[in-house]
Amino acid sequence: MINTTDYISGMLLGLSLIIAIGSQNAFVLKQGLKREHIFFICLFCALSDAILISAGVAGFGAVTARYPHLVDMARIAGALFLLVYGLQSLYASWRTSHALTVEGQVVTSLKKSLLLCFGFTWLNPHVYLDTLVLMGMVSTGASSKVVFASGAVTASFVFFFALGYGARLLRPLFAAPKAWNILDALVGILMLYLSWHLYHSS
Repeated sequence: MINTTDYISGMLLGLSLIIAIGSQNAFVLKQGLKREHIFFICLFCALSDAILISAGVAGFGAVTARYPHLVDMARIAGALFLLVYGLQSLYASWRTSHALTVEGQVVTSLKKSLLLCFGFTWLNPHVYLDTLVLMGMVSTGASSKVVFASGAVTASFVFFFALGYGARLLRPLFAAPKAWNILDALVGILMLYLSWHLYHSS
């Protein structure tokens, strides 16, 4: 019989770790607003979380604890990635005129979108600390690590698909090009802040 307590605990912890606004979530929201490759972006994010959560629960957190320089390398690479993307977003907010009402408009290819999503996901050192270390540590108190991990993975799938497909509810607001420019500016500022925060974090 499935231990529902472990499942719910894993789900709640998973939601608490990914629900905060971050670079990855901002990117998923943006793709949802543009209706560009939403399914594949959400699937990539959820599967990436599933892999990391499974590794953390399986005990990979011990590896990062023993070799902390791996997290430092990811931190520097992530800071540089966020810096570049943040500057691009600020430039787009100033120079680009978006028209969300144009039918058939595709701004970014699937390949480029997935590469960007890869950067936001796998070059973010916090994701390793959250999934490999924290998730792995908390799972030690569960009677069934498999059930605990399943709950956390479920939370990731539900959250990312809800965020990606739920973004369409905001499309009327972003029908005006100016609103999209403001979003680009806010995303750019967020990316630059996260880049600064990663670079100066210990």
